[in-house]
Amino acid sequence: MKVIERKGQLWVDSRDVAEMTGKRHDHLMRDIDGYKAIMEQTPNLGAASFFQESSYKAGAGKNYRCYLLTKKGCEMVANKLTGTKGIKFTAVYVNEFEEMKNQLKTKAAHETPQTLPDALRMAADAIEEKQKLQIENAEMEPKASYFDKVMQSESLLTVSQIAKDYGMSARQLNSILNELGVQYKQNGCWLLYAKYQDKGYTQTKTEIIYGQVVLYTNWTQEGRWFIYNLLKQEKHLVPLMEREIEFV
Repeated sequence: MKVIERKGQLWVDSRDVAEMTGKRHDHLMRDIDGYKAIMEQTPNLGAASFFQESSYKAGAGKNYRCYLLTKKGCEMVANKLTGTKGIKFTAVYVNEFEEMKNQLKTKAAHETPQTLPDALRMAADAIEEKQKLQIENAEMEPKASYFDKVMQSESLLTVSQIAKDYGMSARQLNSILNELGVQYKQNGCWLLYAKYQDKGYTQTKTEIIYGQVVLYTNWTQEGRWFIYNLLKQEKHLVPLMEREIEFV
């Protein structure tokens, strides 16, 4: 019979109990249903501290009912047994519960520092792990914040608007993107190189101003996010909102 531990409580499966007592499992389930129904008529008896409903899969993955029994639940079943079977079952479940209880005590003892240096080392490890998680969270937060800002908007952006995120002018950002091989200038309009044209980063539009056809390029939010990753990787530049967080 196998004793399992769940959330600090020790249990045995009703299938194991049925095997140990020589009962059919469905008959044992019927008996436990009866015990539980009687106990639940008096709430302070705490039926849940004796029996817990559970399930298992068998055959073609079909679910079947079973119970998990605590030591008290086993005692109740044992009290209904007579003769050799009752004696053997009682001896087995008492031994199994004691063995599992001792194993858990031994495990806890190994995990508990026995000397002051061990305690200090464990405390230092815990502090180091906590600080590591705080640093990782702090590193992720700026990126998440800027990503959220980008994803919250669906509108097109001028290069001036994106440049403002970095505290630079449109001319400076266009120059950097040109230097990195993203875009080139033709007839006064910045256009993407073929490598980036089908990525959905920009939309090119025309307007007639003073009788002249003017071509201009706007960036999509996907393009804005592309610029973010490009500048961070190639130029180690991040938006102002991330720099502010880093220096807090």
